[in-house]
Amino acid sequence: MKKFILLLRDELETLQQLSPKEIENLVQSHMEWAQKLEEKKFLISGDGLEEKGVLIQGKDCIIKDGPYIESKEMIGGYYLLQAETLEEIIEIAKECPCHLWGGTTEIRPIMDYDA
Repeated sequence: MKKFILLLRDELETLQQLSPKEIENLVQSHMEWAQKLEEKKFLISGDGLEEKGVLIQGKDCIIKDGPYIESKEMIGGYYLLQAETLEEIIEIAKECPCHLWGGTTEIRPIMDYDA
């Protein structure tokens, strides 16, 4: 099976406007979806990411507050998945709960150095 990372991109403004109940529903939706992915043997791992971080840039390793201060969106989490094809992962990703709150998903195949 091939491995893919599903990066969850969220609009900061949209997330900040969610009520506590909506946040709870978002988290619960992700937990249920992850359970479904695990049962079907697609899920390898996944986690949410904290909003704050650092960015190390260039050969001089300039450290900036991150992820990207000028950006209106952030990567809020990821899923590491496995499937036979990219097309299969695309269909799986369409069900990601982040889409219900205006988020987007980016799918990236993991390089297979053994192939």
